[in-house]
Amino acid sequence: MTNKEIKALISLLDDPEIAPHVQDEIQNLGESIIPFLEESWEESLDPQQQQRLEDLIHHLQFEGLQQRLRVWRDGGGQDLLEGMWLINSYQYPDADLQALNRAIEQLRFEAWTAMRPAMHPADQVQVLNYVLFRTHKLAANTQNFHSPANSMLERVLETKRGNPLTLCVIYLLVAQRLYLPVYGVNLPNLFVLTFRPTVPGLEPFYINCYNRGLVLSRTDIEHYVSQLNLTPNEVFFEPCSHIDIVRRTLRNLQFSFEKLQEPAKATEIATLLEILEASKPAPAEENEE
Repeated sequence: MTNKEIKALISLLDDPEIAPHVQDEIQNLGESIIPFLEESWEESLDPQQQQRLEDLIHHLQFEGLQQRLRVWRDGGGQDLLEGMWLINSYQYPDADLQALNRAIEQLRFEAWTAMRPAMHPADQVQVLNYVLFRTHKLAANTQNFHSPANSMLERVLETKRGNPLTLCVIYLLVAQRLYLPVYGVNLPNLFVLTFRPTVPGLEPFYINCYNRGLVLSRTDIEHYVSQLNLTPNEVFFEPCSHIDIVRRTLRNLQFSFEKLQEPAKATEIATLLEILEASKPAPAEENEE
Protein backbone atom coordinates (compact mmCIF):
# COMPACT_ATOMS: atom_id res chain seq x y z
CA MET A 1 0.00 0.00 0.00
CA THR A 2 1.13 3.54 -0.69
CA ASN A 3 1.46 6.09 2.12
CA LYS A 4 -1.65 7.82 0.84
CA GLU A 5 -3.64 4.57 0.92
CA ILE A 6 -2.45 3.79 4.44
CA LYS A 7 -3.51 7.21 5.71
CA ALA A 8 -6.88 6.81 4.01
CA LEU A 9 -7.33 3.42 5.66
CA ILE A 10 -6.54 4.84 9.11
CA SER A 11 -9.03 7.68 8.58
CA LEU A 12 -11.78 5.07 8.24
CA LEU A 13 -11.39 4.20 11.91
CA ASP A 14 -13.69 7.17 12.56
CA ASP A 15 -16.58 5.20 11.05
CA PRO A 16 -18.00 2.96 13.81
CA GLU A 17 -19.73 0.67 11.31
CA ILE A 18 -16.55 -0.41 9.54
CA ALA A 19 -13.99 0.31 12.26
CA PRO A 20 -13.66 -3.37 13.33
CA HIS A 21 -12.91 -4.43 9.76
CA VAL A 22 -10.46 -1.56 9.35
CA GLN A 23 -8.66 -2.55 12.57
CA ASP A 24 -8.23 -6.08 11.20
CA GLU A 25 -6.77 -4.69 8.00
CA ILE A 26 -4.38 -2.46 9.92
CA GLN A 27 -3.23 -5.32 12.14
CA ASN A 28 -2.50 -7.43 9.06
CA LEU A 29 -0.07 -4.73 7.90
CA GLY A 30 2.14 -5.30 10.94
CA GLU A 31 4.51 -2.99 12.80
CA SER A 32 5.45 -1.03 9.67
CA ILE A 33 2.22 0.93 9.99
CA ILE A 34 2.96 2.17 13.53
CA PRO A 35 4.55 5.49 12.42
CA PHE A 36 1.37 6.32 10.50
CA LEU A 37 -0.78 5.47 13.52
CA GLU A 38 1.41 7.68 15.72
CA GLU A 39 1.08 10.53 13.24
CA SER A 40 -2.71 10.14 13.24
CA TRP A 41 -2.71 10.16 17.04
CA GLU A 42 -0.84 13.48 17.05
CA GLU A 43 -3.28 14.99 14.58
CA SER A 44 -6.43 13.76 16.33
CA LEU A 45 -8.32 15.86 18.87
CA ASP A 46 -10.76 13.06 19.75
CA PRO A 47 -9.80 11.23 22.99
CA GLN A 48 -11.72 8.11 21.95
CA GLN A 49 -9.97 8.01 18.59
CA GLN A 50 -6.62 8.50 20.29
CA GLN A 51 -7.39 5.59 22.61
CA ARG A 52 -8.26 3.37 19.63
CA LEU A 53 -4.98 4.30 17.99
CA GLU A 54 -3.03 3.64 21.20
CA ASP A 55 -4.63 0.20 21.51
CA LEU A 56 -3.77 -0.62 17.91
CA ILE A 57 -0.17 0.50 18.35
CA HIS A 58 0.22 -1.56 21.51
CA HIS A 59 -1.31 -4.61 19.85
CA LEU A 60 1.07 -4.38 16.91
CA GLN A 61 4.09 -3.86 19.18
CA PHE A 62 3.09 -6.79 21.37
CA GLU A 63 2.61 -9.07 18.37
CA GLY A 64 6.05 -8.09 17.12
CA LEU A 65 7.59 -8.71 20.53
CA GLN A 66 6.11 -12.19 20.69
CA GLN A 67 7.55 -13.05 17.30
CA ARG A 68 11.02 -11.74 18.20
CA LEU A 69 10.95 -13.68 21.46
CA ARG A 70 10.14 -16.88 19.57
CA VAL A 71 13.05 -16.27 17.21
CA TRP A 72 15.37 -15.67 20.18
CA ARG A 73 14.15 -18.84 21.88
CA ASP A 74 14.47 -20.96 18.75
CA GLY A 75 18.04 -19.70 18.35
CA GLY A 76 18.86 -21.15 21.74
CA GLY A 77 18.80 -17.86 23.63
CA GLN A 78 22.50 -17.39 22.96
CA ASP A 79 22.56 -13.61 23.44
CA LEU A 80 21.47 -12.78 26.99
CA LEU A 81 21.58 -9.03 26.34
CA GLU A 82 19.16 -9.42 23.44
CA GLY A 83 16.79 -11.49 25.58
CA MET A 84 16.77 -8.88 28.33
CA TRP A 85 16.32 -6.11 25.75
CA LEU A 86 13.25 -7.91 24.39
CA ILE A 87 11.66 -7.90 27.85
CA ASN A 88 12.69 -4.26 28.26
CA SER A 89 10.89 -3.40 25.03
CA TYR A 90 7.55 -4.48 26.52
CA GLN A 91 7.50 -1.34 28.67
CA TYR A 92 9.82 0.73 26.47
CA PRO A 93 9.23 -0.15 22.79
CA ASP A 94 11.82 2.39 21.68
CA ALA A 95 14.57 0.89 23.83
CA ASP A 96 17.80 0.81 21.84
CA LEU A 97 19.69 -2.49 21.91
CA GLN A 98 22.88 -0.81 20.76
CA ALA A 99 22.64 1.75 23.57
CA LEU A 100 22.40 -1.10 26.08
CA ASN A 101 25.33 -2.79 24.39
CA ARG A 102 27.43 0.38 24.69
CA ALA A 103 26.58 0.71 28.38
CA ILE A 104 27.70 -2.86 29.09
CA GLU A 105 30.79 -2.39 26.94
CA GLN A 106 31.78 0.69 28.95
CA LEU A 107 31.56 -1.33 32.17
CA ARG A 108 33.61 -4.10 30.58
CA PHE A 109 36.29 -1.65 29.50
CA GLU A 110 36.59 -0.15 32.97
CA ALA A 111 36.92 -3.59 34.54
CA TRP A 112 39.37 -4.74 31.85
CA THR A 113 41.73 -1.82 32.51
CA ALA A 114 41.96 -2.89 36.16
CA MET A 115 42.58 -6.57 35.42
CA ARG A 116 46.09 -8.05 35.45
CA PRO A 117 47.45 -11.17 33.72
CA ALA A 118 47.00 -14.46 35.60
CA MET A 119 44.85 -12.79 38.25
CA HIS A 120 43.37 -15.08 40.90
CA PRO A 121 39.58 -15.53 40.47
CA ALA A 122 38.96 -13.91 43.85
CA ASP A 123 40.88 -10.83 42.72
CA GLN A 124 38.99 -10.74 39.42
CA VAL A 125 35.73 -10.69 41.38
CA GLN A 126 37.06 -7.87 43.55
CA VAL A 127 37.76 -5.82 40.41
CA LEU A 128 34.23 -6.38 39.11
CA ASN A 129 32.77 -5.56 42.53
CA TYR A 130 34.73 -2.32 42.68
CA VAL A 131 33.70 -1.17 39.20
CA LEU A 132 30.03 -2.10 39.47
CA PHE A 133 29.21 -1.50 43.12
CA ARG A 134 31.64 1.23 44.15
CA THR A 135 32.44 3.21 41.01
CA HIS A 136 29.00 2.93 39.37
CA LYS A 137 27.12 2.39 42.65
CA LEU A 138 24.78 -0.33 41.43
CA ALA A 139 22.68 -1.41 44.40
CA ALA A 140 19.58 -3.18 45.60
CA ASN A 141 16.30 -1.34 45.17
CA THR A 142 15.10 -2.10 48.68
CA GLN A 143 12.68 0.84 48.79
CA ASN A 144 10.64 -0.29 45.80
CA PHE A 145 11.47 -3.96 45.47
CA HIS A 146 8.42 -4.94 43.38
CA SER A 147 8.62 -2.13 40.84
CA PRO A 148 8.45 -3.40 37.21
CA ALA A 149 11.40 -1.10 36.50
CA ASN A 150 13.59 -3.51 38.48
CA SER A 151 13.18 -6.03 35.67
CA MET A 152 13.99 -3.52 32.92
CA LEU A 153 17.70 -3.53 32.14
CA GLU A 154 17.61 -0.05 30.63
CA ARG A 155 16.05 1.43 33.76
CA VAL A 156 18.41 -0.41 36.11
CA LEU A 157 21.43 0.93 34.24
CA GLU A 158 19.95 4.45 34.43
CA THR A 159 18.81 4.45 38.05
CA LYS A 160 21.58 2.17 39.40
CA ARG A 161 18.91 0.26 41.33
CA GLY A 162 17.60 -3.22 40.62
CA ASN A 163 16.56 -6.59 41.97
CA PRO A 164 18.89 -9.58 42.48
CA LEU A 165 18.32 -10.86 38.96
CA THR A 166 18.99 -7.69 36.97
CA LEU A 167 22.04 -6.85 39.08
CA CYS A 168 23.34 -10.34 38.40
CA VAL A 169 22.59 -9.98 34.68
CA ILE A 170 24.70 -6.81 34.43
CA TYR A 171 27.52 -8.50 36.35
CA LEU A 172 27.22 -11.62 34.17
CA LEU A 173 27.21 -9.68 30.89
CA VAL A 174 30.37 -7.84 31.90
CA ALA A 175 32.05 -11.04 33.12
CA GLN A 176 31.21 -12.85 29.88
CA ARG A 177 32.89 -10.13 27.86
CA LEU A 178 35.98 -10.54 30.00
CA TYR A 179 35.89 -14.30 29.26
CA LEU A 180 35.43 -15.16 32.92
CA PRO A 181 33.70 -18.48 33.74
CA VAL A 182 30.71 -16.86 35.46
CA TYR A 183 27.16 -18.21 35.17
CA GLY A 184 23.70 -17.66 36.65
CA VAL A 185 22.26 -19.91 39.35
CA ASN A 186 18.55 -20.31 40.08
CA LEU A 187 18.10 -20.30 43.83
CA PRO A 188 14.66 -20.16 45.44
CA ASN A 189 13.76 -16.50 46.18
CA LEU A 190 17.23 -15.34 45.17
CA PHE A 191 19.31 -15.28 42.02
CA VAL A 192 23.09 -15.53 42.34
CA LEU A 193 26.12 -16.19 40.14
CA THR A 194 28.70 -18.92 40.24
CA PHE A 195 32.37 -18.61 39.30
CA ARG A 196 33.77 -21.87 37.91
CA PRO A 197 37.58 -21.53 37.96
CA THR A 198 39.38 -23.37 35.19
CA VAL A 199 42.58 -23.55 37.24
CA PRO A 200 43.06 -27.03 38.77
CA GLY A 201 42.59 -27.13 42.52
CA LEU A 202 40.28 -24.11 42.77
CA GLU A 203 36.73 -24.77 43.88
CA PRO A 204 33.66 -23.06 42.40
CA PHE A 205 32.19 -20.26 44.49
CA TYR A 206 29.13 -18.03 44.36
CA ILE A 207 28.51 -14.29 44.08
CA ASN A 208 25.54 -12.49 45.63
CA CYS A 209 25.10 -9.30 43.60
CA TYR A 210 22.22 -8.15 45.78
CA ASN A 211 24.78 -7.86 48.57
CA ARG A 212 27.39 -5.94 46.55
CA GLY A 213 29.13 -9.02 45.18
CA LEU A 214 29.48 -10.95 48.43
CA VAL A 215 31.37 -14.21 47.80
CA LEU A 216 29.69 -17.38 49.09
CA SER A 217 30.81 -21.01 49.34
CA ARG A 218 28.78 -24.10 48.48
CA THR A 219 28.32 -24.57 52.23
CA ASP A 220 26.77 -21.10 52.43
CA ILE A 221 24.31 -22.06 49.69
CA GLU A 222 23.51 -25.34 51.44
CA HIS A 223 22.82 -23.41 54.65
CA TYR A 224 20.56 -20.96 52.78
CA VAL A 225 18.56 -23.82 51.27
CA SER A 226 18.21 -25.55 54.63
CA GLN A 227 16.89 -22.33 56.20
CA LEU A 228 14.10 -22.43 53.62
CA ASN A 229 13.31 -26.02 54.69
CA LEU A 230 13.83 -27.25 51.15
CA THR A 231 15.22 -30.56 50.01
CA PRO A 232 18.65 -29.99 48.46
CA ASN A 233 18.55 -30.05 44.68
CA GLU A 234 21.55 -29.88 42.38
CA VAL A 235 19.83 -27.13 40.37
CA PHE A 236 20.45 -24.85 43.36
CA PHE A 237 24.20 -25.11 42.74
CA GLU A 238 24.61 -25.52 38.99
CA PRO A 239 24.61 -22.93 36.17
CA CYS A 240 21.35 -22.18 34.41
CA SER A 241 20.74 -21.13 30.80
CA HIS A 242 20.07 -17.69 29.37
CA ILE A 243 16.52 -18.82 28.61
CA ASP A 244 16.12 -19.70 32.30
CA ILE A 245 17.26 -16.19 33.21
CA VAL A 246 14.86 -14.43 30.85
CA ARG A 247 12.04 -16.74 31.92
CA ARG A 248 12.67 -15.82 35.54
CA THR A 249 12.71 -12.13 34.59
CA LEU A 250 9.26 -12.55 33.09
CA ARG A 251 7.98 -14.24 36.22
CA ASN A 252 9.29 -11.38 38.33
CA LEU A 253 7.64 -8.90 35.99
CA GLN A 254 4.33 -10.74 36.05
CA PHE A 255 4.42 -10.75 39.85
CA SER A 256 5.19 -7.01 39.86
CA PHE A 257 2.14 -6.20 37.73
CA GLU A 258 -0.03 -8.43 39.91
CA LYS A 259 1.18 -6.56 43.01
CA LEU A 260 0.33 -3.27 41.27
CA GLN A 261 -3.11 -4.62 40.35
CA GLU A 262 -2.52 -4.33 36.61
CA PRO A 263 -4.08 -7.63 35.47
CA ALA A 264 -4.00 -6.81 31.75
CA LYS A 265 -0.23 -6.36 31.78
CA ALA A 266 0.22 -9.42 33.99
CA THR A 267 -1.76 -11.45 31.47
CA GLU A 268 0.37 -10.22 28.57
CA ILE A 269 3.54 -11.10 30.45
CA ALA A 270 2.07 -14.57 31.05
CA THR A 271 1.65 -14.85 27.27
CA LEU A 272 5.34 -14.04 26.79
CA LEU A 273 6.24 -16.52 29.49
CA GLU A 274 4.33 -19.27 27.69
CA ILE A 275 6.61 -18.77 24.68
CA LEU A 276 9.65 -19.59 26.81
CA GLU A 277 7.88 -22.39 28.68
CA ALA A 278 8.20 -24.32 25.42
CA SER A 279 11.72 -25.04 26.67
CA LYS A 280 12.41 -26.97 29.87
CA PRO A 281 11.41 -24.90 32.96
CA ALA A 282 13.77 -24.41 35.87
CA PRO A 283 12.08 -25.81 39.03
CA ALA A 284 13.88 -23.45 41.39
CA GLU A 285 12.40 -20.27 39.97
CA GLU A 286 10.27 -18.07 42.21
CA ASN A 287 8.48 -14.78 41.76
CA GLU A 288 10.41 -12.91 44.41
CA GLU A 289 14.16 -12.46 44.17
